[in-house]
Amino acid sequence: MSENMDKALEMNEEMEDNGSFITLTDDNGEDVSFEVLDLIEYKEREFVVLLPFEDTEDEVVILEVIAGEDEETDEFISVDDEDLLEEVFAEFLKRAEDEQ
Repeated sequence: MSENMDKALEMNEEMEDNGSFITLTDDNGEDVSFEVLDLIEYKEREFVVLLPFEDTEDEVVILEVIAGEDEETDEFISVDDEDLLEEVFAEFLKRAEDEQ
């Protein structure tokens, strides 16, 4: 996961979710654009696998999706548990392989 990502990202209400692309606003107010690779339900939690447009290292970002208080927007929270990140990433790879 990108080290420069803040702990919590929240969808900018003014930005559009184009289905496979999303722009999130970090805690510093900076917009970060991603390609949405997958939405994974794992252990009764929901995670999104994202590929940053600006990242040249082809590293994905995995964030947990939490329903926002107003239920119209979701919050995207970084995952600090390395084991959980590895498990979600393994599930992502398995699903990607199954699609081929």
